[in-house]
Amino acid sequence: MSAPASPLRATAAMTAMELRITARRGENLLVTIVIPAVVLLFFASVSVLPTPGRPVDFLLPGALALAVIATSLVNLGIATGYERHYGVLKRLGGSPLTRPQLLVAKMAAVVAVEVVQFALLIAIAFGLLGWRPPPGAPLSLLLVGLVLGTIAFAGLGLAMAGGLRAELTLALANALFLAFLLLGGIVLPIDQLPAPLDTLAAILPAAALADLFRAAFGASANVVWSVVVLAAWGIAAIAIAARTFSWE
Repeated sequence: MSAPASPLRATAAMTAMELRITARRGENLLVTIVIPAVVLLFFASVSVLPTPGRPVDFLLPGALALAVIATSLVNLGIATGYERHYGVLKRLGGSPLTRPQLLVAKMAAVVAVEVVQFALLIAIAFGLLGWRPPPGAPLSLLLVGLVLGTIAFAGLGLAMAGGLRAELTLALANALFLAFLLLGGIVLPIDQLPAPLDTLAAILPAAALADLFRAAFGASANVVWSVVVLAAWGIAAIAIAARTFSWE
């Protein structure tokens, strides 16, 4: 009789499984990979938006934020919601894999997909749109935004998936994705929005994440405010998910 796998090996195996499942879902790949790239290419090429400076300088950080939202909120939330609906989470609960290990595996898979998205979007901006990072840009803020953004949006996704019906999670996740795209400072500066939408947008995690990524590429942005907003959303979302999440 073989010895049980170590917690690290079990978590790594589950992470690999999550990545294989994600790769098999064509509709998820459309949202997570294709849409952020299309948004970047289209709006940077047509130059119809009132963005300051070159469109790509504004749109690349927004596309990176959109990628985090698509993966952490939409993909994770919908997939987990249907896993709960079909009893997959209940069956996993009876396996040697613990619930914390399952959540770590899901989060690790999310981060892995986001790293691929970042590489693709930056390569598109660099190779097709002539974008170059300015000298001395604090690129370390990309990592800060990746971590805080993933926590905030994954928390929202898990809160919906663990407390709502799968069909409602599907509808709400897609609605939030569209709302963040339009109001989150991703393709349109929030100062171009009419009142009171501009005030609402300023406290959304999407706008905070996009601004943090813009600061990473040397743009002027209130980094402290962005970190505070993302941290507040992350803490609140994780707390709600932990309190309301039902595994079956």
